[in-house]
Amino acid sequence: MPIIHLTTVIHAPLARVFDLSRSITLHKRSMAHLQEDAIRGRTNGLISYNETVTWRAKHLGKMRELTTKITAMQVAAFFSDEMTEGDFSYMKHEHHFKEIGNGTVMIDMMDFGTPYGWVGRLLERVYLRKYMIRLLQLRNETIKDYAESEKWRVILD
Repeated sequence: MPIIHLTTVIHAPLARVFDLSRSITLHKRSMAHLQEDAIRGRTNGLISYNETVTWRAKHLGKMRELTTKITAMQVAAFFSDEMTEGDFSYMKHEHHFKEIGNGTVMIDMMDFGTPYGWVGRLLERVYLRKYMIRLLQLRNETIKDYAESEKWRVILD
């Protein structure tokens, strides 16, 4: 069970960063290279507590679907999404936000597991953990780019 912990400093207001992090539209833009699309549940706008979204994207050479549900939310401070259906045996992603003097600190904590016993655990350690880190970093870079420029207005206005 690999745990991923990423910290991103964004020079933008807390509320803006929080909302961009919940944006289905921005998430799709950040994962366009994977042909990612929201196909069921909340498919655009800002996802909220108790809502689900089903994503379809091309990962590891195959189109895959993953459904997540927002299981906890404290506005402008925290939200958590958990897999309800997908290829992982489990997946939980916590998003934490803290206001600092010149912006916002965004902290991602993701925990996931794969099926297939020891083969799955080996795949987690050798490949999947790094793959997931790269995806989260790309998503965070996109959030940072939009939040620190005027691009956020296209998503949130």
